[in-house]
Order: sequence, then C-alpha cells, then structure tokens
Amino acid sequence: MRLSVIKTRADWLRAARRQIDALDARLLLQAVTRQTHASLMTHPESALPPDEQDHLAALLRRRAAGEPLAYLLGSANFYGRRFQVSPAVLTPRPETEELVTLALSRLAQHAGEIRALDLGTGSGVIAVTLALEHPAARIVAIDLSSEALDVACANAKSLGASVRFLRSDWFAALENERFHLIVANPPYIAADDPHLTGDGLRFEPRSALTDEADGLAAIRAITAAASEHLHPGGCLLFEHGWNQGETSRALIAAAGLENIQTWRDFSGQERISGGQIPPVRRHPRQENRVRAQEQAGFSPARKIP
Repeated sequence: MRLSVIKTRADWLRAARRQIDALDARLLLQAVTRQTHASLMTHPESALPPDEQDHLAALLRRRAAGEPLAYLLGSANFYGRRFQVSPAVLTPRPETEELVTLALSRLAQHAGEIRALDLGTGSGVIAVTLALEHPAARIVAIDLSSEALDVACANAKSLGASVRFLRSDWFAALENERFHLIVANPPYIAADDPHLTGDGLRFEPRSALTDEADGLAAIRAITAAASEHLHPGGCLLFEHGWNQGETSRALIAAAGLENIQTWRDFSGQERISGGQIPPVRRHPRQENRVRAQEQAGFSPARKIP
C-alpha cells in the first residue's frame, strides 16, 4: 500500500530506511527508477510516480521479510562482474571469490591445454569467472538442476564466456573425462542447522544448501570420485562449513590425494580445503639416473651425443 506522504524519491528513501538497510533501499530505488546513484543524489526531490511507488512497496515488503537483495534486483556482483541470479540458484558469497582466486592460482601452474571442472555450478559464477580470467582453460560445469543451468548459460552468454554445461548428478555424465582442476561449492549445511530457516537462506534453493543429512554427503561423494577424474598432479578444491575442515582433510587423504591444505575465510573460519593427485613418478632407477645427470651439470632433457 502506498503512503500518501510519499511523493518524491527522497520521501521513499526516508520511509524505507526505517525498515531495511539504507544501501539496500537506495539500490532498490535505483533499480526501479533506472537512475544512477549520482542522479538520485542530484535530484532527490524528483516525483515518484504511483506505479513506481507500488513496485517499490512490494520490493520493500519482500526485503523486510528477509528475501535476499540479489533476488529482488535479479543480479549480484561477483569477482568484479554482474551476474544474473534467481531463486533457482544461490546468491554469490564473498567466500566463493576466494575459492576462485585459489583455483586461478592452480590453473596458472599448468602449461598447454588445461581442463577444469565446476561441480554444482548453480548460477555459473565460478565456471564463467574461470573462463574469463583464464581463457586458455577449457571449462566444464555441471549441475543437477535444469533451472540453475538456464541461469548459468544465460550468464555465460551475456558475459562472453566459453563454458560447456552439462546436467549431471556430480560425475555421472562425465564417464572417463579427466581434468587438471576440480572445484566445487557443494551443499554442506546440516539439515538440522537453524540457519536454514533464518532470514536469507530460507529463500534460497534448499537442495543447494543441504543434503538433508549431516552436510557431508556431497563432500564424501566428490572426494571419493575425484581421483578418477583428475590428471596426475591435478588439484581438487571445495568450499565447506566452518566446522568441517578436519573431516574434509580426512576425506581428501582417504581418497589418496596429497599436499592437503585448508584455507580460512575473511572471518578466520576454515572454509576451503583441497589436495592434489600425486604426479607421475619415475621408476627409482630412472630417478637415480636423472639425479646423476643433474649432479654432472647437464639437463636430463638435453640430448647427449
């Protein structure tokens, strides 16, 4: 319902700030009026037509009820780009940007053709960002949700990213394909976690948040099968809950990976873990021969007359 006292943009902002965050109010006003921040600041007393008041009133009710701002705007920022989002996908989190940064550092260690896999791609923010930041990599992204894949495909198209999308239950559709890097932001919240029913999360797709069990089912499935889809020397990186670091490291080790690490998020909580498939090792005799050549002062890769 419109309030008769609201006649201008400034009136609406003052009223909205009593119910929601000031920045959220401004962003909603910018979206509905299609004005920039500078324009709103320069012309705060511009009239707010009845249709815009109605639209803003509906958005204000939804935001005040806890619905994520990204769903109301239809987009969210991630790694310096604007991505489309909808209630079919999770809203991008800052922690996932750190996962992308780690993934890019791993891709930079490989020369030649590089293949990377994004498991449970959702809106495609990880896969699309990897493709745009590291164009030499061939990116494959999978999700079980057709609705999520529609959003991801739209993001790849609008941002000009080359990504191959597949509908799959984790690795099921990949057969014998192997990758130099596997990244994932799987559902890791336990079913009985009270945060699932709090503001924000209760509006997001539940299947992308929880396995309806202990929050580790997806992590178990990913770590158990990762070695079958990684090249020698390839890396696995995945996001997990703040209290799942120790279990994640144990699962990675049980899968035969090494160089296991965990990284903390901005609040100091363990948030990302990963490991590496052992590289191809030479036979001991070959290792001894190479070592002797190196000690003799020449490279084993050089042809010896």
